[in-house]
Amino acid sequence: MSLRWYTVVVDCADNASQARWWADVLGWTVVYEALDEVVIVPPHAVTAGDSVPLAERGPGLVFVPVPEGKTVKNRLHIDLAPGPDDDQAAEVQKLVDKGASRVDVGQRTDVSWVVLADPEGNEFCVLSPRG
Repeated sequence: MSLRWYTVVVDCADNASQARWWADVLGWTVVYEALDEVVIVPPHAVTAGDSVPLAERGPGLVFVPVPEGKTVKNRLHIDLAPGPDDDQAAEVQKLVDKGASRVDVGQRTDVSWVVLADPEGNEFCVLSPRG
């Protein structure tokens, strides 16, 4: 078998708080929590277990504490997409209400996505509705 994408690791000042924020935003579940690591996964990873073939299991997010703060724009970020019948502006507002903030990373004003940052400043995008 070839390699598979297992997790994305997010450096944090407060890994437990960040993990819970992202779990709430995505509707995911915390499956492991220790001082040095908190892991969240999509619900099917918990409910479907081994019934999902290994190659089809999506990556989780792992939050780890680091001593240094964020200083520059992320080189890698997460894109979130509303469903095809959902309202992008309403989804963005929900995220802002949960503690996200709008950020300018140099995007043009006519783009179809919105750039936000999580409570610790990690950028992510909310795309236009997609199927």
